[in-house]
Amino acid sequence: MKTYRHEFPSVEDYLHHRPPYLMVDDIQSISDTEIITTRRITGDEYFLQGHFPGAPVVPGAMLQEMTTQSAGILIAARYNPMPEYNTHDPHFNEYALGVLVKVEQARFKGFARPGDQLEIRVHLNERLSGIFDFQAAIALEDKVIMRNQFQLTNIESSVLIGPVEV
Repeated sequence: MKTYRHEFPSVEDYLHHRPPYLMVDDIQSISDTEIITTRRITGDEYFLQGHFPGAPVVPGAMLQEMTTQSAGILIAARYNPMPEYNTHDPHFNEYALGVLVKVEQARFKGFARPGDQLEIRVHLNERLSGIFDFQAAIALEDKVIMRNQFQLTNIESSVLIGPVEV
């Protein structure tokens, strides 16, 4: 099992997500085109309850979310269009960063279970007209258990927040 050091700012410094929906624990490395993050599956996660009784495995949708949240960190860290960015108040920000717009080529080749330490590796293939195209892999002890390709974009925060009631 790999041991990781905390060398980077907190995941919460980049994402609006908070527990129980925060799917990334730590940032291991980040560049303009790649990010590596980790997630330890504790067994206490809400999404393991009932999936499956007696044989808990992380749902594929949660593995997808781990890759998109990791990509969102890369966007916030390297491609944030705002001079000031507040991860605690989405009403402060002009844009919502890293909104999922497309998933393709998702392949699941194994399972993640309680006690597993996952490494999430996301690569930015291309940035074109506000669309960020990524490919990702999640590994467990150097064995890839999931690969996917997906696209994220930045949208106006008002679209995400919805109409304001008066």
